[in-house]
Amino acid sequence: MTTASSRFSVRWTIAYLISIAIAISYFDRNTLGVAVKAIQQNIPISDPQYAWLTSAFLIAYGLMYVGGGKLIDILGTRRGFFLIMIWWSLACASHGLATTFGMLAFSRLMLGMGEGGGFPAATKAVAEWFPVRERATAMGIINAGTAVGGVAAPPLIAAILAMAPWPWVFYVSGAAGLLWTVWWLWEYQMPEKHPRLGTAEREVIREVLATPGKKEPEIPWLHLLRYRQVWGLVTAKFLTDAAWYFYMFWLPKYLYDTRGFDTKTVGYFAWIPFAAAGVGCLVGGWFSSHLIRRGFSLNSARKVALGASAAVMPLILFVTMSPVEWAIVLFSIAFFGQQSWSTLVMILPADIFPRRAVGSVAGLVGFGGAMGGVVFGLIVGQMLGAGTGYGPVFAIAGTLHVAAFLLILATVPKVEPLEAVA
Repeated sequence: MTTASSRFSVRWTIAYLISIAIAISYFDRNTLGVAVKAIQQNIPISDPQYAWLTSAFLIAYGLMYVGGGKLIDILGTRRGFFLIMIWWSLACASHGLATTFGMLAFSRLMLGMGEGGGFPAATKAVAEWFPVRERATAMGIINAGTAVGGVAAPPLIAAILAMAPWPWVFYVSGAAGLLWTVWWLWEYQMPEKHPRLGTAEREVIREVLATPGKKEPEIPWLHLLRYRQVWGLVTAKFLTDAAWYFYMFWLPKYLYDTRGFDTKTVGYFAWIPFAAAGVGCLVGGWFSSHLIRRGFSLNSARKVALGASAAVMPLILFVTMSPVEWAIVLFSIAFFGQQSWSTLVMILPADIFPRRAVGSVAGLVGFGGAMGGVVFGLIVGQMLGAGTGYGPVFAIAGTLHVAAFLLILATVPKVEPLEAVA
């Protein structure tokens, strides 16, 4: 059991450090949505073009999710995370230099390439530092960084836009990522090499230290595709991230276009669903770990928490029928459920596959999610461009998590370590 004092141990410090990196990445990817109205004063962007900008990010993000997972397995977590953070920070800053739609799309593509390695690196670090009973809690803390970045983005971006031209939004965000790399290089080592790992903490993570992943043989990607668990997780992530990226990228635009918000009002309200997402990250991870401590099997603990997360998602169907205050509440419930779900899905590769394959499997799962975002994002752009309105879009989005949960039940009959992966 994790005690209060252990929260300040090496492993929990690393969890918080990675959470900050994820927060920076989500601030970076939210810059376009919040600043789009200011950018449009210099660069015209229609709804279909905006959909292509989000798709440029997600296509590169998804491809690098696969490549980034493999890169992390090859380079190691410390060096790999350092390199991808440098890349995505410079890519974010490059948005400020854009003067045409094409330049903006190119910067978005480069940002996606960098950020695609973030969650595979996080999943790998959790497998390297945390025993099974703590992994969901650790991933919950890390995944809460998505909410911190999302909460910070609307008010901070609005504040920057009130004081400076829109390119400074991207310059400030890029600088934050570069500063983080200094802390990362100082703090992160493998447990067996970390100079500050004490005897008590070494005892807590003894099961991790007993199976050092770097001595295990490499597993080709194609071999992983033999497992239905991989296909189930990839497809489930495709479905649920289709909804998530729609909520994340289109929420400010929905508030601008349909609810009549201006940049200042978006800054006041658009952070609230992301705050709920942060709570969802922590609650989902805590609830699953709590069930394990109460005697539930790993399989039951993960699936009960996943099912509870999926159950609240259809409420988003009522957004377009509700007053704006209740619409924000419904968005908050959806963000809560989504990030509780995401925390649990992204820990499943570490639950099921050996450490030598965790980065690669997490990369494939993330690729599926990004492609779901691309496909649904383009559909949304076309639907809104054709004048269908947001109602049918929310109707589709509200069903995707339930379908994904049923798929996981079918393809992952039992959450447990696989003995033979080669």
